[in-house]
Amino acid sequence: MKKKDHLPRYGVGPLYVIGIVILTVLGLTLAKRPILASGRVAFLDPLWLVLGLLCIGFGIFVWCAAFFWNRIGDNIRSNQLVTTGIYAHVRNPIYSGIAITLTGVLLLSGNLWMLLLPPVFWVSLTILMIHTEEKWLKNLYGVEYEDYCKKVNRCIPWF
Repeated sequence: MKKKDHLPRYGVGPLYVIGIVILTVLGLTLAKRPILASGRVAFLDPLWLVLGLLCIGFGIFVWCAAFFWNRIGDNIRSNQLVTTGIYAHVRNPIYSGIAITLTGVLLLSGNLWMLLLPPVFWVSLTILMIHTEEKWLKNLYGVEYEDYCKKVNRCIPWF
């Protein structure tokens, strides 16, 4: 098999992950500053805590399902399109799991301003996937991948 006929093992994902981690750290840092104090709604702290922990747990589950249970690294090395397991519910579970986990971390801050960041995570993931990995997969797998895309959401797991 020629190298160009094979997906890269990591693709552009590490850049995306580094970017949203930086945004999360920056957001959490700013959430503690007086400039964003207006977003703090203390009486919602129990709700923030529950939602944050649920997102963190679900995000870790989605990531683990892709990485460990579906063994995506092995499938990339063997050049197989994975459409089962967690991949039957979301096309990019590793990135989605990280974004969901970081959304949970932001919720734990208890600051409404932090709710502006998750849409940035999802929009950037969508743009990145459309212009990189989805093109590669379409070129590599053709109609099989196009049919898969019609059935499975790109970023948000849908069971």
